[in-house]
Amino acid sequence: MENQYDLIIIGGGAGAFAAAIKANELGAKTLMVNQGLPLGGTCVNVGCVPSKTLLWAGEVMHLAKNHKIPGIDIEVKNFDFATFVQHEIDLVAKLRDEKYEKVLRQLENVTHIEGKATFLSPIEIGVNGPHFAEASRGKQKYTAKKFIIAAGSTATVPPIENIREVGFITHIEALQLKQQPRELIVVGAGAVGLEFAQMYARFGTKVTVLHRGSSIFRGEEELIARLAEVLTDEGITIKTNAQVKSARKEGDKKIVSYSIDGKTEEVSGDEILLAVGKTPNTQGLELDKVGVAIDEKQAIKVNPQFQTTQAHVYAVGDITNAPLRLEPTAGREGTLAAENALKGAQNSIDYNSVPWTIFTDPQLAGVGFTEEEQMKRFGTCMCKTVSFKDVPKALILNRTEGFIKMAIHPDTKQIMGVHILAPNAGELIAEAMVLIKNKNTIDDVINSLPMFPTLSEAIKIVALSFTNDISKLSCCV
Repeated sequence: MENQYDLIIIGGGAGAFAAAIKANELGAKTLMVNQGLPLGGTCVNVGCVPSKTLLWAGEVMHLAKNHKIPGIDIEVKNFDFATFVQHEIDLVAKLRDEKYEKVLRQLENVTHIEGKATFLSPIEIGVNGPHFAEASRGKQKYTAKKFIIAAGSTATVPPIENIREVGFITHIEALQLKQQPRELIVVGAGAVGLEFAQMYARFGTKVTVLHRGSSIFRGEEELIARLAEVLTDEGITIKTNAQVKSARKEGDKKIVSYSIDGKTEEVSGDEILLAVGKTPNTQGLELDKVGVAIDEKQAIKVNPQFQTTQAHVYAVGDITNAPLRLEPTAGREGTLAAENALKGAQNSIDYNSVPWTIFTDPQLAGVGFTEEEQMKRFGTCMCKTVSFKDVPKALILNRTEGFIKMAIHPDTKQIMGVHILAPNAGELIAEAMVLIKNKNTIDDVINSLPMFPTLSEAIKIVALSFTNDISKLSCCV
């Protein structure tokens, strides 16, 4: 029948598209139902693509003023914030068209509709949307043998008194402002908070970050502390252990009250950016009608094969309780979930070998075990940290502020974790990802021949530090 499908995908982002492409490849009659963000979801519309475009502009401006090359004086003239934001918006539209809308039109087995999907029963959904005739006055119904839920997440609004009345922005609005704020209050650190804080600070905005934790991010504390120092040196005010209580307006200003160790303080700004995390979009799906369980954070519970508490329903991406919520993992989960659902496969992901990156400058990236996790697993940690002052290319670039840290198995010398604070750490971590995925040892790295001079040499240098005093080694050893 017309409204019966082999697979229904709820969502239109990275996970949903990957699932649709795989389902089309397998010849399954598939329906994709999307609501909220345009096709492409968070990454292309309000995430990776636009934010990294603006971050690069900030980095260019910062390097022009702080390149540290003797004999060169560069002046940045005529920075037009609104013009550059429009460039970012135009780039988003172009990539959405080329990488999502055109791709979807080429999937002959996939039908796409815009609308809000809700479960009516274990095998049926109802969809409200603009594509239905108004006279129908109700939900169009669709049935399927299998489902993949990939509906994403939404920025969390924390319980701050009067915050809705005073007004706030999330990462979505922060990427589309036509006027640059003179003062910006960022509530929350983590990847989003830190990236936006540095981005706007480099554009000339006075930025204050209020974070409830004692550290601006989880992981290797010495690297994170160094990143905090770098951001502070750039003029960003960072307040940790800050409990944000309330907000109010005074004229054109927004005032945020917060407490640290019981002492109340205040900060004012033109805008308040909320960056305290994201909430899975499970509300409104009527998951009780299908029997799919969620956890205390409203995320769908899935097993390693992306299967929910109902065997015929799978979930991927931000809407799940998976260990990592990243665009690459969402896409891979979508591909594997479709194959699991339609072919009975048992695909899963080793999340320990998946890297992550905060795209500040320097970037903070990691993959595998931290020192703390090593201690929990083995009761000891064979860890070494090397400064980029010991990396010749970093000296050439005058970018020696970072560190690389490696953790290895205490018996086998297998590389268990690598964390990097450095320019382009997101690029460097790709090599570490392969080393961990392939269970390589430090001997494998020591016997390799990386190009000189490159920042990627840092991985060999830190491997050498387990067996040598690197201060006594020449280049290219």
